Amino acid sequence: MGQIAVITMERQPAGQLELADAFSETAYHPVLVHDAVVYQRAKAQAGTHAVKTRSMVQGSTRKLYRQKGTGNARAGDKKAPQRRGGGIAHGPKARSHAIGMNKRMRKQALLSALAEKIRERNLIVLDALAPASHKTKAMLEFLNGIEAPNALIVTHDLGDNLVKATRNLPGVALVHYSQLHVYILLRHPKTLVTRDALLALQERLTA
Repeated sequence: MGQIAVITMERQPAGQLELADAFSETAYHPVLVHDAVVYQRAKAQAGTHAVKTRSMVQGSTRKLYRQKGTGNARAGDKKAPQRRGGGIAHGPKARSHAIGMNKRMRKQALLSALAEKIRERNLIVLDALAPASHKTKAMLEFLNGIEAPNALIVTHDLGDNLVKATRNLPGVALVHYSQLHVYILLRHPKTLVTRDALLALQERLTA
């Protein structure tokens, strides 16, 4: 069983938290982590880009001029793709960019990334995170005090004060532990996690 130090919001020691070996000693798998990031970013794409084909453009379907005898190439209506204002040929269509990645692989990628954070000492465990004030200044002072001005905060309880105190801080993100994924974890050099959230993640990822 591995151990990790726990601190309070006042930066005082709050004991040690025991972690399962399967959680803290998992090897780092860069290929698996990369696949998880690609999966997450692809799923986040809106995929709403689209153009109008000639059947969607409004306009008359009248033939512009007779088929033969003009010396010009034969032409149909003015909505043809080669004409100004006409439809677009072979343009993008609204679609999903999501790619597949099974649940077991996603869990293993997140477990691998979290274990690496622990080994690099970039994961700070808090006994609790419930600020008394919703003021951004107080939260900024707390984050600067623990040398984590650019941090991801993972908690089990999204209290109103915590949400309001962090939402205007550039470089700071707040997520519930159930919404944690590899991409957002890697975007921040430091990760703050509450004791209860870390235990819940351990149970979920090592089950």
